[in-house]
Amino acid sequence: MIVLARDAENKLADQLISAGMADEAAVRAAQKEAQSKDKPFVDVLKEQGVSNDDTITHAISRVFGVPYINLNNLNIDQKMLLKLPMDIAKRMNAVVVNEQDGKIWVAMLDPTNVQATDYLEQVMKSPIRAFMASTTGIEKILNQYKEDFSDVKTAEKATSADAKAKADKGDLDTITQDSPISKALTTILEYAAKSKASDIHIEPLEEALVIRCRIDGVMRKVMELSKSIEPALISRIKILASLKIDEHRVPQDGQFAVTVGAREIDLRIAISPVVWGEQCVIRLLDKSGGALTLEQMGVKGRSLRAIRAGAAKPNGMILTSGPTGSGKSTTMYALIQEIMDESINIVTLEDPVEYKMPGVNQIQVNADVGLTFANGLRSILRQDPDVILVGEIRDKETANLAVQAALTGHLVLSTLHTNSAAGILPRLLDMGIEPFLLASTLNTVIGQRLVRRIGKERETYTTNEIETKEIRSITDMLLPKSEDMVEKVGKDLGFENLPLAAQPSYQLEKGIDGPESPNGYSGRMGIYEAMTVDEDIQKMIVSHSTAGEIMRMSILKGMVSTRQDGILKALAGMTTLEEVNRVASDIA
Repeated sequence: MIVLARDAENKLADQLISAGMADEAAVRAAQKEAQSKDKPFVDVLKEQGVSNDDTITHAISRVFGVPYINLNNLNIDQKMLLKLPMDIAKRMNAVVVNEQDGKIWVAMLDPTNVQATDYLEQVMKSPIRAFMASTTGIEKILNQYKEDFSDVKTAEKATSADAKAKADKGDLDTITQDSPISKALTTILEYAAKSKASDIHIEPLEEALVIRCRIDGVMRKVMELSKSIEPALISRIKILASLKIDEHRVPQDGQFAVTVGAREIDLRIAISPVVWGEQCVIRLLDKSGGALTLEQMGVKGRSLRAIRAGAAKPNGMILTSGPTGSGKSTTMYALIQEIMDESINIVTLEDPVEYKMPGVNQIQVNADVGLTFANGLRSILRQDPDVILVGEIRDKETANLAVQAALTGHLVLSTLHTNSAAGILPRLLDMGIEPFLLASTLNTVIGQRLVRRIGKERETYTTNEIETKEIRSITDMLLPKSEDMVEKVGKDLGFENLPLAAQPSYQLEKGIDGPESPNGYSGRMGIYEAMTVDEDIQKMIVSHSTAGEIMRMSILKGMVSTRQDGILKALAGMTTLEEVNRVASDIA
């Protein structure tokens, strides 16, 4: 944005007021504070929430008499975008938006900068028409560029047939920091971070090397490279992760951190020998992100109340279950945030520590030095804790210690890998925990999956016969016989104005494919079931009832199952039936 002199700031204030873009009293108060503290007027306007970036930019364009363009809802064709290379667009904060009457329309932060406009005309070899746009608007268009993988292609060409021999010897000409292979790896990591991928898979085939990313829980193929690049790329990763570059026979695990933009990202590396070479899986943990709240994660209604009731007890266990990558650890972090207080001592034992939380004593598991979950838990019990978070119960020893901790006056939070909330019970019994101990220590058991959210751009459609039948089968189980109770039940479930009463068909929403919402989805949320272990469930545990029997009893007592929660969220326009069936087709 243009740096304004004082007289221009005065004109900006007048423009905001005269055009009805902001409240006069708020503008004058911000102007007064900016002058008294010698701060830029624009910064104060934003800090105090008087106006947003786009409105301020629009007003500034009027002050300087230059055309303004709002970029927030524009989708620009790739051919048009690429008239200005991505690296120059980022450096100049300028993007191409149109071409008309022999001139290229360029949106810029500062179209009054004559040197910048002359440079852009030279680069594109065409006269331009410059528009003023906001920082947020230009960033949205920059995000529409398809990732530039030219560095990867350069490395692919530069890597010769004898790359494997060089990598085995640790030849730094092949894998040094400034080499093409290093730039290729940086490009792949930047793409994954920008796409908010959770994992990168580097997979060798007989004649090629495939790069795939897991984005919003779904694997997507990013590129296919020459087989010759594999040894140098894997060796570069091994060097960064402090692994043995000449070891190709056994799996290796490591880690390192990178900074992408202003975000610090922790990378967990797992390299394994496969038939055609070495596979590498990189898990990305964004350390700059904070823990979400239960509501932000999608916990609603009865499930939310059941979880909070379990957390309100001074001791006992709250366990969450689900497949790998279903957000179990994030749920535990959100629960810690709910109960965090300076009057209690919270200690966690994690592998890895994904989010750093002030006021919580977090311990990183390190098996290499003997700090396992079991050994760490023994140590924690000597630290006078009130609340203990164990990242995962993996074995009988850890399970026994967790139960003993819950029995001796501690609130214990942990996770297990099972397919449903009720599946936790036979899993713990299989670990050798006595049924009467489980019955007396469990407060709440949570089951969860992650589904993709519908993006901002969406459309409405009418359900077909099969979809309508599926919705009716779920809503019929949740609703009372009396129609006048429908609204009350909807609120109790955490949803208002849902079409819960029986209908011949339903109007649902689905996303529209776009740069910010691939396949119509953007981001993820949880679908949950939260089982309260009350007296009836305790009796069933002691009598060795099956997981299915316990599940049916819980639903009869009012628990909303994971699948039911997903269907309700599809009705509410938060996700789609297709997505719910993708992640929860194996559960009732």
